[in-house]
Amino acid sequence: QVQLVESGGGVVKPGGSLRLSCAPSGGTFTKYALAWFRRAPGREREFVAAISSSGSIIDYADSVKGRFTISRDNAKNTGYLQMSSLKHEDTAVYYCKLVPHGTTNEYWGQGTQVTVSS
Repeated sequence: QVQLVESGGGVVKPGGSLRLSCAPSGGTFTKYALAWFRRAPGREREFVAAISSSGSIIDYADSVKGRFTISRDNAKNTGYLQMSSLKHEDTAVYYCKLVPHGTTNEYWGQGTQVTVSS
């Protein structure tokens, strides 16, 4: 079984920055695609960003392009979401997801709260 631990959430003022981390406790991280999703109060879960196992393919939601950066450090078995120029509408619980290459399995983190408030 694979368990994901997320960290880095918190309260930040508009225009500020945060970096979220996602670290699996099992499996082979280098063979997993990584994605970030978020769920805002009263809203459905939405896609934020994704990166392939090698880092060669990256995708972002239009709402975060130019402000968020997804990355991974395979040597540290950790994925990241660097968030800058944060807005009130970025307030949500953020979840990371790992998908092993060649499977339909999904492993989810517990979520971390990001609150952007003035």
